[in-house]
Amino acid sequence: MTTSTRTLTVAGLGAVPVTFTDAGSGRPVLLLHGGGGPVSVAGFGHLLSASGEARVITPVHPGFDAAPRPGRVVSIASLAAVYAELLHDLGLTGACVIGNSIGGWIAAELAVAQSAVTHNPVTHSAVADRRVSSVVLVNAAGLQTDAAPFVDFFALTLDQVADLSYFNPDAFRLDPATFSAERKAALAANRATLAVYGGTTMADASLLGRLSSISIPSLVVWGAADRIVPLEHAEAYARAIPGAQLRIITEAGHLPQLEQPAELAAVIAEFTGSRPDASRAAS
Repeated sequence: MTTSTRTLTVAGLGAVPVTFTDAGSGRPVLLLHGGGGPVSVAGFGHLLSASGEARVITPVHPGFDAAPRPGRVVSIASLAAVYAELLHDLGLTGACVIGNSIGGWIAAELAVAQSAVTHNPVTHSAVADRRVSSVVLVNAAGLQTDAAPFVDFFALTLDQVADLSYFNPDAFRLDPATFSAERKAALAANRATLAVYGGTTMADASLLGRLSSISIPSLVVWGAADRIVPLEHAEAYARAIPGAQLRIITEAGHLPQLEQPAELAAVIAEFTGSRPDASRAAS
């Protein structure tokens, strides 16, 4: 595994430095973390890359873990543009984008943008550039669902976050008293960055209506015990995206990649193996 930083030139955003790990070989996978930061997907990325079938690119969202965040990078859509440019810069095609929480929201925006390019291939788009062939939305944030709103995350204590995030909260509970001053500062900075990207509601009222344009294979995976982003959001995503598959992982909450990594990996492998290889569909 290697760790690199590339400064990308992104239309409308300017120069954006992105740090990412690159591990394994095979079909490209872009793995996008949620508010828990890159550590929340690191182990799952290792699991995928160790299979020998996937090259896993795992970026750090600008502003997380002390990574610089240029002033124009202030939304989920801007992150989608950054990662489309990263795929282009790396020369990758046919990528499967897997995202958890806000990472799933970014993946949904990439799928919308990709489908716009697919429908109009004459138009070059720096946002999609026909690099993405499928998406996996894992307990994705982003939808405004009045019947089951996103929890008021920024009002929660760490204990409350654990209680609402996991099927088995005690296995993942953190004790702030054990944190160093540096870790406390990093967590506070990550939390502030999350608020910049997602706002207090962690939703975009326009997203649900745009999902019907998605034309690439899509999988919605949800931990049934998630009380951060309730199961109703999974059902809304699956209904809105044409042809989307929906899979529920019973003994997991908001972060299935931590509670049930092997089951999540198996669900994804079944999804990617059940359709024709689209790795040469982009150019």
